[in-house]
Amino acid sequence: MDKIGNDSDYNEVMFKIDSLMAKGSKNVSKEELEEIRSLAQKAQAFEQSKYVIEAPTTLVGMIEMRMFEMKLKQKELAKKLNVSDTKLSLIMNGKQRPSIAFLKAVHSELKIDADFILEHV
Repeated sequence: MDKIGNDSDYNEVMFKIDSLMAKGSKNVSKEELEEIRSLAQKAQAFEQSKYVIEAPTTLVGMIEMRMFEMKLKQKELAKKLNVSDTKLSLIMNGKQRPSIAFLKAVHSELKIDADFILEHV
């Protein structure tokens, strides 16, 4: 099977992976390890094609996505962006407009594209 084409194929691949992994790492041959790796890559490609996550369309959405990716809590993000917890909360809830300094910090610390920031402020 070159590529997983449907849910049935996917379930079959996942069952095969589970069966091989159930043997335990010490009981799997090099060939079986390579098969697991190959099947996992096919499963991942299928998952990525089927479960597409839309990119954020707002600055707050993009900040929240980066918080998730960086595993930051809002308090940690405030410190990273050099703003108070309160100010960050007000900005994130749309009750205060972000300052230029805040936007610069979002760009440099969270690596959010400057064009995206300008288009969504």
